[in-house]
Amino acid sequence: MTQPNEQANVLFYEPGASWWWVSAGPLAGIAMMLIQMSAGLGFQWLVPTVFFVLVTSFVAVQVKAARIHTSVELTPTVLRQGAERTPIDDIVRVYPAPEGNEEHQWMSARALGELTGVPKGRTGIGVRLSNDRTAQAWARKHRQLRAQLVHLMDERIPPEPKS
Repeated sequence: MTQPNEQANVLFYEPGASWWWVSAGPLAGIAMMLIQMSAGLGFQWLVPTVFFVLVTSFVAVQVKAARIHTSVELTPTVLRQGAERTPIDDIVRVYPAPEGNEEHQWMSARALGELTGVPKGRTGIGVRLSNDRTAQAWARKHRQLRAQLVHLMDERIPPEPKS
């Protein structure tokens, strides 16, 4: 959980999934009602209600899981990916974005968070962690997350002056 004084300092946030997907349940119930009516069966409560409850429940569980496991939050002190929290002080470097079909060694590193890889629909961002570890941060809006991470690294470790 984010500490109360950190909530104002959120630099980047992705919720993981939208609750709007739960509206598929009522839409499924309405669709079943319209199918019954168009088939000449009249209106019967059972089938539309069952579709409404089942679809709403299933989608709500999926959205809740996505909001827990695929959400991203960056504050000046912590990068949270799902349920895993990585202190910003542990991030030593943000690797440059790959150009074209380039393969980089960090692309096979473990993804931050408790999932086994970078979640579907997200793009990995290579990061060097303390103790010579490499990992992948990830986000849907990966360019924005990368820019914020690079900004935090530049604030902490100023770039070397060019001669």
